[in-house]
Amino acid sequence: MKVVLRSDVDGVGTAGSVIDVADGFARNHLIPRGLALRATDGTVSQAAAMARARSVRDLRERETAERVAQQLAADGVTIAARAGSGSHLYGSVTTSEIAVAMTARTGVEVDRRKLTLPAPIRTVGSHEVSAQLHPAVAFTFNVEVVALS
Repeated sequence: MKVVLRSDVDGVGTAGSVIDVADGFARNHLIPRGLALRATDGTVSQAAAMARARSVRDLRERETAERVAQQLAADGVTIAARAGSGSHLYGSVTTSEIAVAMTARTGVEVDRRKLTLPAPIRTVGSHEVSAQLHPAVAFTFNVEVVALS
């Protein structure tokens, strides 16, 4: 049975694609859950419109991610945290705090799950953080942790 996917389905396809699946899979799983529609002339044209909209949205997200990467790769971000003697932090700097600092610096909302720390940041100083804001845009930047006075 030919169906048009309304949302991304792991192992099957992406939203807007017209695929051929087993009749039972379409009737019992995809269509009842609202993940797909039976392919007709109208839904196929709707799928083409969805694909165009998706490509425009993807291009816009990629351009935004590249702009953020350029801003952060040059200077990075600075985070102030409470520290004790020997430059050890009380607690640690989390990806949530880094995402908030990135948003304040660039003006673009950054999801904390897009950031990767090699190890928890528990000391004052410069630390390298990697980010993948878009599947085609991955970069590393420095996070400078300074002690609050």
